[in-house]
Amino acid sequence: MPSRRRLMILGLDGAVPDFVFEAYAKDLPNLTRLREQGLWGRLRSTHPPITVPAWSVMFTSKNPGKLGITGFRNLTRGTYDGQWIAFSDRVKEPRLWDLVGREGRDVIVHGVPQTYPPRPVRGCLTTCFLTPSRDRPWTWPLDLAEEIEAHLGRPYQFDVENYRREDKASLVEDIRAQSRLHYDTAEFLLSSKPWDLFIEVDMGTDRMHHGLWKLCDPQHRQFPGPNPLQHAILDYYKEADARVGRLLQLAGPDTIVLVVSDHGGKRMDGAINLNDWLVEEGYLVLKEPVTGTTPFDPSLVDWSRTKAWCLGGYYGRLFINKMGREPEGIVTEGEYEGLRSELIARISAIPDDQGRKLDTRVVRPEDVYTGPHVQDAPDLLVYFGDLHWRAHQGLGNASLWSHETEIGPDDATHDWDGVFILHDPARPGRGRELKGLDLRDVTPIALELLGLPIPNDLEGRSLSTLLTSVSP
Repeated sequence: MPSRRRLMILGLDGAVPDFVFEAYAKDLPNLTRLREQGLWGRLRSTHPPITVPAWSVMFTSKNPGKLGITGFRNLTRGTYDGQWIAFSDRVKEPRLWDLVGREGRDVIVHGVPQTYPPRPVRGCLTTCFLTPSRDRPWTWPLDLAEEIEAHLGRPYQFDVENYRREDKASLVEDIRAQSRLHYDTAEFLLSSKPWDLFIEVDMGTDRMHHGLWKLCDPQHRQFPGPNPLQHAILDYYKEADARVGRLLQLAGPDTIVLVVSDHGGKRMDGAINLNDWLVEEGYLVLKEPVTGTTPFDPSLVDWSRTKAWCLGGYYGRLFINKMGREPEGIVTEGEYEGLRSELIARISAIPDDQGRKLDTRVVRPEDVYTGPHVQDAPDLLVYFGDLHWRAHQGLGNASLWSHETEIGPDDATHDWDGVFILHDPARPGRGRELKGLDLRDVTPIALELLGLPIPNDLEGRSLSTLLTSVSP
């Protein structure tokens, strides 16, 4: 095999294995061809299975306990209100493109989450959907921004505005327009810049899931019946597959191709108002009762009588008001583990709105994380209903269950498994399925394919290891 190869990594945020490998396979000729001629499998995500931190876990091969990042927004432990957003400067570990650049290889990094603000790379980079505006630096080198917009003939944008909206027809058109802009830029970079490693992430799949799932899935409790947008998600996958085909042509037949997603997706059945439950059960005490649905605010809490509180999202982040850590902590060291066990048992028993048992998992961070930042994680991670249910943090809701998010309509949640497809012209795989793939395997696999050294501190496994020890 030639010593110097090129690798293209195509990311589809939230792409669903059941769609790519089964339900939509016949409509996705490019992805299906890569799978049938290569290696493929379900790619297990991280805790929690959300865009941030998942892409950074993938491209550092380090778990969130080493990264110190467990979501878009993170709470500084020892505070009640010290939330911060996980921009690129919070990722202290080298990512795949840093490792490749150190070996003298050129990289193109396009739209990968947690790349804003831009940091120097050996090659070029465009930042991600966390970029606040075009008025901020969003490329490396900095003048690449002008070059891209001159080529496009229109302003660049980083995400679909207000993808949680009720006007679904306009949302579909906006997602498709954003996708075309993203792939047009990818084609420009691919054809005009030198590269040994090309990485891009399309956020459109994720946005389609969150915005359109209830219109496309008869199993969704809000499915309206036959409707003009019933095939909108399939249509988007087909369009993305066609753009993937164009990128493959530009890359050439000898290029190694890896298609990945950071997590999967599934319908959302609702949300559990966890802070309301904590209030009802006496774990969270407010200074005064709230009137009507009220956003959670630490200033509303009587911390001198509060044992636990929650921050919400696709999973629940439960924090214990521990003495000696939080400013007004009341839970002693001796009480801490007993309280965690009690909360695990009681939260796991919360039913759905029909009184049915939910497949809920409540996780201690030290059971899934390693590294110096385990102590910075929430005290418990809560996954309601096998991820079909979110956790809400708002107070004063009409009941324990809601069917909208706190920031607008949302049809889908995330799932544990994403997609993995590897096509190497020098290693025809004949459609072989790999079992037990993990997000952290992607970076050592990529380094091995490029013939580069794999650092000893990476947590994932190389392809040669996987082929001998994981697959049947």
